[in-house]
Amino acid sequence: MSILTTVLLQVVVVVTVLCIGGAAMLVRGGRLELLRRDGRARVHEVAPAFVALGAALAVNAVVRDHVPKVAWLVGVNITGYIHAIEGGFVPWLQTFATPAATAYFSATYVFGYTFVLVFPLLAYLLHPDPRHLRELAVAYGLNYVIGLVCYAVFVAYGPRNLLADQVEPLLYSTYPQYMELVAQVNTNTNVFPSLHTSLSLTVAAFAVRTRDTYPAWAVVAPVLAGSIVVATMYLGIHWATDVVAGALLAALCVTLARRGVPAAVVAHVRSAGRRRVGGPGRWL
Repeated sequence: MSILTTVLLQVVVVVTVLCIGGAAMLVRGGRLELLRRDGRARVHEVAPAFVALGAALAVNAVVRDHVPKVAWLVGVNITGYIHAIEGGFVPWLQTFATPAATAYFSATYVFGYTFVLVFPLLAYLLHPDPRHLRELAVAYGLNYVIGLVCYAVFVAYGPRNLLADQVEPLLYSTYPQYMELVAQVNTNTNVFPSLHTSLSLTVAAFAVRTRDTYPAWAVVAPVLAGSIVVATMYLGIHWATDVVAGALLAALCVTLARRGVPAAVVAHVRSAGRRRVGGPGRWL
């Protein structure tokens, strides 16, 4: 069994256990009965949004490897500007590194991030109002699409690459088995903005919105999101500037998803979804 396969299995097992435990602790009783009773209608309701998300992920998977080439042809290298803005912030942050902190932030970056993205899909599937699940799917898709465009426009090396003599790649030096996994979705130049930041903060924003239904998740999600944000810099992967850009991207995607702008953009997806599920449903 390859190292990548072993790591993927670890992620699947850990995230599955976390999701089961999270559902047991954070989701109130009676939600499964709601899903059993209204499950089919609920799937019909959210299907178009997930078709759009699937399309965004498919496009991302197909063109991701070609984006760095496009960026070098038409993009702008902003690495120097970023370093000029924030200087030695990431090296300074790593002066607080300890083995315990490295273990925590590494686990948060790999396992916590995946859990933060997956668990809300389960939680909002069990939420009385399917609007939250629809909007979350749209917000995810927007994050990926806009992030991909940014990676084609901006060339930016992370601090571990530019400041190799000052910043240690703590994730890879401590847990080298994760290097191949991260390499499947990241390249050295796609750091601006930080999608770890944007997607985590997107989830945190939705958690706060649904605090009346899931009060515990409204506490857990922001804490995890904050840990993921710090982890991206502590591990030497992202600049603070990437994090700020990721936070702005999260705010934009959440706002667009709530206001229904994507509904007009993916109208053809909506029609296709209606034909497939056999009913009109309600879009954003």
